[in-house]
Parts: sequence; structure tokens; C-alpha cells
Amino acid sequence: MATEDGRIGRVEGILEEVRARQNSLESRMESRFSSLESRMEERFIGLESRIESRFSSLESRMQTQFYWLLGIIVTMWVTIILAILLK
Repeated sequence: MATEDGRIGRVEGILEEVRARQNSLESRMESRFSSLESRMEERFIGLESRIESRFSSLESRMQTQFYWLLGIIVTMWVTIILAILLK
């Protein structure tokens, strides 16, 4: 009976040790995941701002090129119409 109680006591001790290790690992994992999540959010915000900046720059360049092209087309049509009318 005493040996069974001793074995049960050792098994319970081992179980407590395993639970303590599990709790330690869970807390370390939660800490790492939360730090990883915050780093990912910081990078996403930085990436988002860079994309918005580049898009804004591209949009302004495209608008300038569009107006330039529109001016060329209008000039072309005015030239064609004047050439036809003054023939």
C-alpha cells in the first residue's frame, strides 16, 4: 500500500511538473504571438502609408500626362479641321 501511495505521489508530482511546463510554454507562446502581432501591425501600417504615397504620386503624374495628351489631341484636331477648311 505504501509503495502504491509513493507511486501515486510521484505520478502526481510529475503531473504538476508537466502542468507547470505547459503553463510556462503557453505564456511564452502568448507573449511571442502578441509581440509578433504588434510587429506585423506596425509593418502593415508602414506598408500601407508607402503604398498610399506611391499611389498619390502616380495619380498626380498620370493626371499631368492625361492633360498633356488631351492638349495634343485637341491641337491635332484643330489642325486637321483648319487644314480641311482652309484648303
